[in-house]
Amino acid sequence: MRISAVGTAAPPHYYDQEALLAAFQVAWAAQHHNPRRVEQLHRAVQVGGRHLALPMEAYPDLDFGQANAAFVRVGTDIGAVATTAALEAVGLAPTDVDAIFTTTVTGVATPSLDARLVNRLGLRTDVRRTPMFGLGCVAGAAGIARVADYLAGHPDHVAVLLSVELCSLTLQRADLTIPNLIATGLFGDGAAAVVMEGAGRAPRAGMPRVVASRSRFYPDTERVMGWDVGNTGFQIVLSAGVPDMVTQHMGTDVDAFLAEHGLVRADISRWICHPGGPKVLKAFESSLGLTPHDTALTWTSLREVGNLSSASVLHVLRDTLAQRPCAPGERGLILAMGPGFCAELVLLEW
Repeated sequence: MRISAVGTAAPPHYYDQEALLAAFQVAWAAQHHNPRRVEQLHRAVQVGGRHLALPMEAYPDLDFGQANAAFVRVGTDIGAVATTAALEAVGLAPTDVDAIFTTTVTGVATPSLDARLVNRLGLRTDVRRTPMFGLGCVAGAAGIARVADYLAGHPDHVAVLLSVELCSLTLQRADLTIPNLIATGLFGDGAAAVVMEGAGRAPRAGMPRVVASRSRFYPDTERVMGWDVGNTGFQIVLSAGVPDMVTQHMGTDVDAFLAEHGLVRADISRWICHPGGPKVLKAFESSLGLTPHDTALTWTSLREVGNLSSASVLHVLRDTLAQRPCAPGERGLILAMGPGFCAELVLLEW
């Protein structure tokens, strides 16, 4: 099971963090007793700018229904762009796709986004569709693992994993809790599509195969990360203990996973980490002994577009493939954590 290409897309509305911060300060000036605290939290996430699904001036009047309608419209648009880019990169047509897996946590659509893309892109009417909702930030890595599982049983197939996350549409304007203030500074909008092919198809030069994956669920951690869904939509659940979960579990989990394949950390030359935020990234570095070079592409992604939930680690994967080519036999590890609380590890080999 091989990764053949990664395509990405984003809405056209991009704002630097200073412009976004100024807008939030105006919006919350009469509500928040300490505007300086808003600025401190936004600067602490080390994001330089983000794409938004809509122009900034459209957000003050959005209700839940309008926001979700925008999710369906914009999500279909950028999902089509990302999927087309990934297929064209390897000379495949939409009719070559045997299965499409879609993941999101920032909007609800029935028919799902993949169904809408059958019409938009001209996918075959017998394409196998698997929409996944609720995995959040871990879904980029988990999605690759689940597509690999599918291709193990269908070695001659082509499958696409599509992540669409429009985090800005979950904005809670009346929520002045610390988790929501952090979220409004951290999360951005974007999509990523990964084309994967089974072992029965010819390999693509310079692209890795998926060797194995590991899922880890940590019991009784449901309130570490997720959503509370109410009258105004998705309200963030974000515990300050997320970095501690990384520190507590990631080193042990990675070592156990690698040991099953006769490997140790030193055998991994590419670390493809989800950019959960500065504290989470530093916890990855300290718990796994990673160098600034190991995580440089993840830090760059965080700075340039923010945390895109499930699409983020796929953006880092794209950059790794493009900027850090590997020799045959080199190995990489995709790492992400998300609601549950849980983790997903995917071992790659070039």
